[in-house]
Amino acid sequence: MKPTVGLWIDHRKAVIVVVSERGEEITEVESHVERQPGRPAGVRSTTPYEAQHVRADDSQQRKLTGQLNEFYDEVIALVRGAESVLILGPGEAKDELNKRLERDNLGRLVVDVQACDRMTNREIAAKTREYFRQ
Repeated sequence: MKPTVGLWIDHRKAVIVVVSERGEEITEVESHVERQPGRPAGVRSTTPYEAQHVRADDSQQRKLTGQLNEFYDEVIALVRGAESVLILGPGEAKDELNKRLERDNLGRLVVDVQACDRMTNREIAAKTREYFRQ
């Protein structure tokens, strides 16, 4: 029997819980994504020509997209052998990963995508066991 997977993901990290006949295994994957630097609300620069010293937004966005693609590739490699995958997460990352799985012809693995806040590894494991027990 192939294992079932519960996956909690955001843009910073992914927690993968693999439940199989041998028990469960929890793996964490860090994304190492650098967010675009910004200024605190209402604070103005005192440096002249600061805009010329900061990289353009489009190059920062390309770098961010490249880092996220590497992160998603690493996560997909870890869930590729599963029978079914439950995707959990608080933001856009869960939907982005679901689209990547569909694009890689692995969309059949995804049984559900649910929005949820931060969870501990034990909470993710418990939710995965409970979901696949039904």
